[in-house]
Amino acid sequence: MFDFLHSPEKKLRKSATQWLEVADRVDKFRRDQLTEAQNLQLRAATDSVKARLKGKAEPSQLKLAIDSLEGVLRQTGGRIYPASSMVENVEFFLVAAIVILGLRAYFIQPFKIPTNSMWPSYYGMTAQVFKPGEEPGVIRKALRLVALGAINHTLLSPADGEVMIPVFNNLQVAYTDKPGRSLGIFPTTLREYSFRVGGQTATLTVPADFQGDFAQVLDDAFRGSEPDLLSVLRKAATRTPAPEHSTLMVRSGAQTVAREVYWLPIGRKAHQGDKLLSFDLLTGDMLLVDRLSYNFFAPKVGSGFVFRTSNIEDYKAKKSDIYLVKRLVGIPGDVLEIKAPVLFRNGSPIDGSPAFALNARREDNYPGYTNTTDGLLPRGISLTVPAHAFFALGDNSPRSYDSRYWGFVPEKDVVGHPLFIYYPLSSRWGNLLSR
Repeated sequence: MFDFLHSPEKKLRKSATQWLEVADRVDKFRRDQLTEAQNLQLRAATDSVKARLKGKAEPSQLKLAIDSLEGVLRQTGGRIYPASSMVENVEFFLVAAIVILGLRAYFIQPFKIPTNSMWPSYYGMTAQVFKPGEEPGVIRKALRLVALGAINHTLLSPADGEVMIPVFNNLQVAYTDKPGRSLGIFPTTLREYSFRVGGQTATLTVPADFQGDFAQVLDDAFRGSEPDLLSVLRKAATRTPAPEHSTLMVRSGAQTVAREVYWLPIGRKAHQGDKLLSFDLLTGDMLLVDRLSYNFFAPKVGSGFVFRTSNIEDYKAKKSDIYLVKRLVGIPGDVLEIKAPVLFRNGSPIDGSPAFALNARREDNYPGYTNTTDGLLPRGISLTVPAHAFFALGDNSPRSYDSRYWGFVPEKDVVGHPLFIYYPLSSRWGNLLSR
């Protein structure tokens, strides 16, 4: 970095050392490919530079020895010398990839929160719905994309007419899953919704992990004066005793089945080009996960922790091997019970994290812990955590698919704990150790 401060003689001696390193690489990797005469020539030129370095020869004499060695290397170096810029770039990226993979495997792993099961401690994908005229301009969109990962989704009316929404027989808005790419690279699952206006169909695609929160987006866009979209659909079903129906091939996981869908008019008119809904989808928290600490210290109750699902039966049945983040609430031997909204551990309200007390009091958007009707912690029932296992709950208990439903986390599948939010660049950026 500070070579400009060195004398010409010192720079020359440093250059000689670098040439010797190149000669050593050629000797090690190409010795068997060179003729005996070439090996002798390379060795002689190398020894000459070494001797003049050791003997502190005059700079002019050292320069002659370096030039001689450089000439020999041009004849014997092959792909090592002279190296093309492509070779140098490949080597650089290969070394960088090895370092990154090593860090990821043993020390630090990036992780993205996909859902809001841990909200409001950690954020999954969230949406900001815009009313007509409220959409950000081009510059603001670009800034929101860079800082918040905000991607705009807009559904335009394909024609003039009444807005119709397809539903299954339980009045759930119809959808189908399809394969897609995240960031244009990583395989993911997308969920496609269809809407009809004036006999023409418009579709909207969102990440499948956003399904729970997308219901709120639809509520905001289509409920009108009703409490929610479901109320609108119930009234529409009552008014329309014989709604138009069709068959939709619904893909969910590895299965594709034909399901009947019913098109219900929701009492809203639209003109071609109108925005039926517009919202920004904000990325979930992106964390750095400490993979090292749990090799030396056991996880503590109250900490957020990341684990694999490869040995959880429910996920194995779905052939889903993913990473999840939940809060550790029970270690081997602990007795757990939920007396909504409080979680009890060994007969007392659980402690070890501020999230426990906030849930117990239902403060700061924490909804409190809820019992299951057919899971492991129904009302009035306690359970004991077995050896070599952990019990995991989401902070957003009513909307968390966690140990209450699929059981215990095997000790061997624990990866580490959240360390740092590195994206988005919001007020939540920073240390996670206190959460």
